[in-house]
Amino acid sequence: MSSQRTKSSLVVTWMAVLSLAILLAGLPAKGQSINGDGIFLVGSGFLCDTGDSYACPAVVKSAQGDTYEMTGAGTFSTEGKSVTATGTFTHKSADGDTLETGIWIASELESFSSYGFAPGALTRGGQPFGPPPFGHRRTPMLSGPMPAGGLAVLRISLLPLWGASKTALLQVNCALGKVPDEHQVEGIRLTFEAGDTKFDQEMGGRTMFLLARPGPGTSPLRPVPRVDPNRAPPG
Repeated sequence: MSSQRTKSSLVVTWMAVLSLAILLAGLPAKGQSINGDGIFLVGSGFLCDTGDSYACPAVVKSAQGDTYEMTGAGTFSTEGKSVTATGTFTHKSADGDTLETGIWIASELESFSSYGFAPGALTRGGQPFGPPPFGHRRTPMLSGPMPAGGLAVLRISLLPLWGASKTALLQVNCALGKVPDEHQVEGIRLTFEAGDTKFDQEMGGRTMFLLARPGPGTSPLRPVPRVDPNRAPPG
């Protein structure tokens, strides 16, 4: 790799880390006042605080053996199917060689289905973890956003360090709550617009949704119509 490419790689990496850090830093505060919105994490943030190497990043593999390692976070609204999310990705060959790396940006919420709340999801060994109000010395929330399971399908753009950008559907599955039999495995999947390679073998990574708990004057989170997460995005 040339020195110029190495320099560019460092710039892109730090830009991705900075944008993700800024987004993650604002999530707890935003989450305390969401109304009909949700927050999600993909192999990042406080999900990595457990010390479990399986948790971060989220990894998905194709039948050919190459993988995508992804991290990210964002917010979404089922009303209007809007999403604000970003993260990093690394594409590796079956031999473990890095083929490309860069950042991804979400542009649309294709669908979302909630599996229900799971307030005990933010405890390990009987002790809470995560950001306020979940973290150490904090009391469990009685109202406001709560950990939940669900399935979200996002339209994203992958912007590699070199080469053309790609469009794909990113499926984020959190296996908490009342999980359907066909979605028992937590993780991510990718379906690209171009080519016929599907990344549909979840190899690791924790995901989580934080949803607003319905209360007086609060409307329940509206479901977004389901789409087939394995279909290719339309041209």
